[in-house]
Amino acid sequence: QVQLVESGGGLVQAGGSLRLSCAASGGTFSAYGMGWFRQAPGKEREFVAGLSRSGGATDYADSVKGRFTISRDNAKSTVYLQMNSLKPEDTAVYYCAATWRLGVQYRNYKYDYWGQGTQVTVSS
Repeated sequence: QVQLVESGGGLVQAGGSLRLSCAASGGTFSAYGMGWFRQAPGKEREFVAGLSRSGGATDYADSVKGRFTISRDNAKSTVYLQMNSLKPEDTAVYYCAATWRLGVQYRNYKYDYWGQGTQVTVSS
C-alpha cells in the first residue's frame, strides 16, 4: 500500500556529513509516523531516529544523539536524516519506516512499511 524509497547514501570520510532522504508514495504521508533504522553486517537492526505523525516529537538512539537530525516535509512526502560528525561505527544499511501509531516508535514490529535501504559507509 505504501512504498518507501531511500536515497542519499554513499561513502564519506570520518567527521563528514551525509543527508538521507526517504520518499513515500501510495498513502497519506501526514498520517504516518516515521523512523530510521540501521543494520551493520552481522548485527541486529537498531533504532536510529524517530518522528511522530504530528512532527512534534522526535527521539534518537544515544549513539547518534547530538549528531543526527530527523525531519519531514509533508508537502514532498519525504522524511530526512541529516547525519553530521560521522564515525566508522555509523557504517550500515539505513532503512526508513512508516507507522500508523502515535508518538515515536522504537521497535521494528511497531512499523507497518519499510524501504529497501541505502548503504552508508564511513571511512577512517
